[in-house]
Amino acid sequence: MGGFFGAVSKRDCVLDIFFGVDYHSHLGTRRGGMLIFDEKDGFQREIHSIENTPFRTKFEKCLSDFHGCSGIGCISDNDPQPLMVRSHLGVYAISTLGCINNKEEIIEKYFSDHTRQFMAMSSGEVNCSELVAAIINEKEDIVSGIRHVQDVIDGSLTILLLTDKGNIIVARDRLGRLPVLIGKNDDGYAVSFESFAYQKLGYNDFYELGPNEIVDMTADGIQTIAPASDKMRICAFLWTYYGYPNSRYEGKNVEVVRCKNGKIMARNEQENGGIPNVDYVAGVPDSGVPHAMGYAHQSGIEYARPFVIYTPTWPRSFTPANQAVRNQVAKMKQIPVPELIEGKKLLLVDDSIVRGTQLGETVDFLYGAGAKEVHMRSACPPIMHNCKFLNFSRSNSVNELLARRVIQELEGDEGQKHLDEYADPHTERGQCLLKRICQKLGFESLGYQTLEGVLEAIGIDKEKVCTYCWTGKE
Repeated sequence: MGGFFGAVSKRDCVLDIFFGVDYHSHLGTRRGGMLIFDEKDGFQREIHSIENTPFRTKFEKCLSDFHGCSGIGCISDNDPQPLMVRSHLGVYAISTLGCINNKEEIIEKYFSDHTRQFMAMSSGEVNCSELVAAIINEKEDIVSGIRHVQDVIDGSLTILLLTDKGNIIVARDRLGRLPVLIGKNDDGYAVSFESFAYQKLGYNDFYELGPNEIVDMTADGIQTIAPASDKMRICAFLWTYYGYPNSRYEGKNVEVVRCKNGKIMARNEQENGGIPNVDYVAGVPDSGVPHAMGYAHQSGIEYARPFVIYTPTWPRSFTPANQAVRNQVAKMKQIPVPELIEGKKLLLVDDSIVRGTQLGETVDFLYGAGAKEVHMRSACPPIMHNCKFLNFSRSNSVNELLARRVIQELEGDEGQKHLDEYADPHTERGQCLLKRICQKLGFESLGYQTLEGVLEAIGIDKEKVCTYCWTGKE
């Protein structure tokens, strides 16, 4: 994934940028960047690896060197950014968030006239923000350039530009798959992925960009310079997993939606007589907890924490990048509460089941600590497709996804033609999927939230919500 934060102010706003970007650290683990503009001294920039050290630690020592009344920053799970660009459109900084599926095709098109080149990163790859800047620079003004980008790319892209005049131009991706929110205080404005980031800094909610909208921000006000589109496909996983609990998107708070989602899941199971006889309902920390609380409240089963996550030395569950080390870290972080495990029947609720690796280890850990039964509930449907619009649930093959891997084991290529049936627990194929996953991961029982249940919990028009990872439909 990744996150962004920017501010324009009548006062020095370096600390706002620093804390605002840091509040997006839950969205990425590879690179962090800050870029500040001062009318006298121009641009100042720092980019650091945050794979083994948090953003805050890496950037605290840089703060005394930064000064200025406008700036942007980012947490990136992909390329180092923000980048500086000089072109016929002037000098500007750029940061991007999203996914370009046809990146190589675009690059090859540039190379075909034998007059273009890009700076290669150590991996040999082209930085996506540099590529986006090149596409923007094909046009005669920034707005036309950004619109051109949205037309050319296959995927999703949110763009922040900081100009040499100190204003920020921000563009939400074409179908609004990710949020762009603006806050206001007495001195200026902030733009952010997460609303709580600017709220903690004294900004109040002011404006939420629509899909494909482009806004120009100065300390004196904001102006829409390209209108929003009617069609939106905001990502449902904002509320399911990676949105922070106190954030709001499209007016819907993350924590409230997750609790409601758990209640709906339990309600549906009650109506079908499917809630097992267990001692406790528990959430898989952290994002599974509110789903589980809702489930416990609706079912009337006591909520408990049979294990806790040790975070002082490993604060983020998806670091480091190496999968084997990440699995070991996840194992080391789980600390049992024996009094709530030994001889107990537990029902775990997680936000989702993607590859199933760590979840299987969690079940083994609970049985090893003396659990009598472990039941599992997923707060969303089976994930059948890798996300092609963001960097969530992206992998080399769909068969890395647990549901698709099990379907292949059950029925081979023929099974891949019946994904809708496998996603429906009321069908024979759906029951086979649940049974096989239980066998593989050691669950006593398994249930998935329905797509209808997720959409009911979110509570906005279903036509405006992206559910591609579950349905494969854009």
